[in-house]
Amino acid sequence: MQRRSFINTTAAASVGLLATTPVNATATKNEATELKGNINHSACYWCYNTIPLETFLQNLNSIGVKAIDLVGPEDFPLLKKYGIHASMCWGAGKGIVEGWNNLSLHEELISDYKEKIPIIAAAGYTNLICFSGNRNGMDDDQGLKNCVKGLEQILPLAEQHGVVLQMELLNSKVNHKDYMCDHTDWGVELCKQLDTDNFKLLYDIYHMQIMEGDIIRNIQDYHQYFGHYHTGGNPGRNEINETQELFYPAIMKAIVKTGFKGHVAQEFIPTWEDKIAALKQGVTICDV
Repeated sequence: MQRRSFINTTAAASVGLLATTPVNATATKNEATELKGNINHSACYWCYNTIPLETFLQNLNSIGVKAIDLVGPEDFPLLKKYGIHASMCWGAGKGIVEGWNNLSLHEELISDYKEKIPIIAAAGYTNLICFSGNRNGMDDDQGLKNCVKGLEQILPLAEQHGVVLQMELLNSKVNHKDYMCDHTDWGVELCKQLDTDNFKLLYDIYHMQIMEGDIIRNIQDYHQYFGHYHTGGNPGRNEINETQELFYPAIMKAIVKTGFKGHVAQEFIPTWEDKIAALKQGVTICDV
């Protein structure tokens, strides 16, 4: 299932192995992984949704990953059962295409986020994803103003509950045609105008490699506006090993050097038959 469909469906319903191929991966996938503790690892469930969530949570524990991304309130009881943290929640809003840049959606979005923010906080979680929406002929300056106007109406509640809204940077070249929040500088300007620690950018490394590159420099220059990171191999959004163009050990070292204490979530679509072994490889590559 593609991420766009998975997000839209869920929101509507919601309330180390540096090898190209997984040699001996199956034999090692259930061995406890000793992680260094410099990176707080997570994994985006939509990439593994052919695996039942309960089974996936057990697999996360087996490889030493203690967080999961892109889950909603209906999933929280299972997360509590297995001691897995929800590092990025969803369940509010209308998905990627229809977002805060559309004034006609503000009333619905404000109501939905005001309902979900206390639920996220009561469960002990912090991060809630949001999206700009598509341009649909709107210029970026107007879209920025519209996002500010809408988000300002829910941020006091987020601040009250200690919840951070995180708008994801996505590419509009390959995967999400016409999406507005598709460059770091636009997202950073939104952060500056909102001027609160309870609004950050979800910096998706895969998407920003496609749109602008210069990943490490942007992390160095704008890390104070980034509240969360996603990985993915480019081209193809598959494993983050030497089959693609990004060198994740250097990227992770740059993130660590900024003092970042949030989560880095694997969001590549595994091509290996053993998806958990592929995830373990990705975590190992990023564990600097």
